[in-house]
Amino acid sequence: MSANYFRHDVLILGSGAAGLSLALRLHDDLSVAVVSKRELIEGSTRYAQGGISAVLDAKDSIESHVQDTLKAGAGLCDPEAVRFVVERGPANIRWLLDQGVEFTRDEEFVSAGGYHLTREGGHTHRRVVHAADATGAAVANTLEGRIRAKSNVTLYEQHIAVDLITSRHHPGQEQNRCLGAYILDRGTGQVETFLARFVILATGGANKVYLYTSNPDVSTGDGIAMAWRAGCRVANMEFMQFHPTCLYHPEARTFLISEALRGEGARLLLPDGERFMPRFDPRAELAPRDVVARAIDHEMKRLGSECLYLDISHRPSDFVVEHFPTIHAHCLELGIDITREPIPVVPAAHYTCGGVMVDHHARTDLLGLYASGETAYTGLHGANRMASNSLLECLVYSESAAQDIERLMDRYPDPVEVPHWDESRVTEPDEEVVVTHNWEELRRFMWDYVGIVRTNKRLRRAKRRTELLAQEIIEYYSNFRVSNDLIELRNLQEVSNLIIQSALRRRESRGLHYTLDFPFRDPSQHGPTILIPDTYQPKEKD
Repeated sequence: MSANYFRHDVLILGSGAAGLSLALRLHDDLSVAVVSKRELIEGSTRYAQGGISAVLDAKDSIESHVQDTLKAGAGLCDPEAVRFVVERGPANIRWLLDQGVEFTRDEEFVSAGGYHLTREGGHTHRRVVHAADATGAAVANTLEGRIRAKSNVTLYEQHIAVDLITSRHHPGQEQNRCLGAYILDRGTGQVETFLARFVILATGGANKVYLYTSNPDVSTGDGIAMAWRAGCRVANMEFMQFHPTCLYHPEARTFLISEALRGEGARLLLPDGERFMPRFDPRAELAPRDVVARAIDHEMKRLGSECLYLDISHRPSDFVVEHFPTIHAHCLELGIDITREPIPVVPAAHYTCGGVMVDHHARTDLLGLYASGETAYTGLHGANRMASNSLLECLVYSESAAQDIERLMDRYPDPVEVPHWDESRVTEPDEEVVVTHNWEELRRFMWDYVGIVRTNKRLRRAKRRTELLAQEIIEYYSNFRVSNDLIELRNLQEVSNLIIQSALRRRESRGLHYTLDFPFRDPSQHGPTILIPDTYQPKEKD
């Protein structure tokens, strides 16, 4: 094992929009490290198809965007956080333009500066700026190009954080502080010690905790789990957003089937060909996303089916190919001709609305530790995320964090040396199948018991399973060298437990949390669900 310390002023864990935008905003005289589990842009940002919401049209207003967001959040948004983000939207879009992101233009949108704006669910105005239907890729590619040109930024690709390093057990420390992280080099298999004055968690969401998800494989809740183990509070983990229609195919586990198909007449069918949505909502297939997702989930559980079907083959073939060329081409590669046959679909976990609690500076409960993006709970989303507010949140809180870090830099000395990662008493894993089996079991019971529709009985059943799983993981983790899969499994188990605890505490149905035991909203439960770890220590304000 290397005896060297990797020292930087700022250590950023994660390389999506939250992590890269923060790195780019820091002064060039700071030493910055960006750690990425896979390639630099392999994260959820890259796959975002929609856009970024911001008030760019003279016909729109900040107040309208605020009210739309509050309504979508079903009464659980933090109004101050919503206004904080919305007011900083236009400036952050201008920042992206300055970086070189090329958003789609349309000369007819004179009042929006010539940029084409779309309108998505929950918005009362056109305020979503986009780059065709691949906004995430445009943002990710641009930020990657810019970050690779920065001489003060060191990129550590194919590295994964194991745990945060804190000063809790070091004598003479008045307050607990984050000192860095132990990080596994996936190439060498060695765990290295990274020390930094400031650490940022920008590791994305936790949607790989479910069997079906629209997210890439890296979305395993690492930042949320590490922060929880380090003593940080988390909030609203019961609110996991599901997309109704993800392609059900072993070679396309994360491919979404756009809601636009239903907008053009596609029908949802049972395996026997029966249409079922009219039984659940008078708007049928055009009902809101959460309604459609619950209906599909109900029918799959009732029938024991692995998937249901979305059929647009009754529309003319030319129409289908012209309007949905990407979906048609991708399905055809997999042997599915959507002009002739229905598409197998399942709902898929899509976005983590809860996370590590932060303030407007993106500070967590642990001194020197920040969180931004899907890892964080800011209060913006409440009980349901409104379309295209997520990338905006990344940009706003990363900007705020960068400003705060530069303001506090001189107050935080270089961290003291800490013990290196100790592998003296562990051996090589003897049965990797244990990790694989536990991973599959976890994602299956989370899907079955803690998914779109819940009951207390299912939640308690899942709680027992995750507690047993935790014991097995602790034993394995204590005796064998860590691997990427073991680290992710450990984090997924931790996050699963947080989701289950949160869901059991919310004894009502609101937003994305729907339980058959409490099917109605309870006005008295109007605050976030906050979980406090045993190691939580309130900090003094700077």
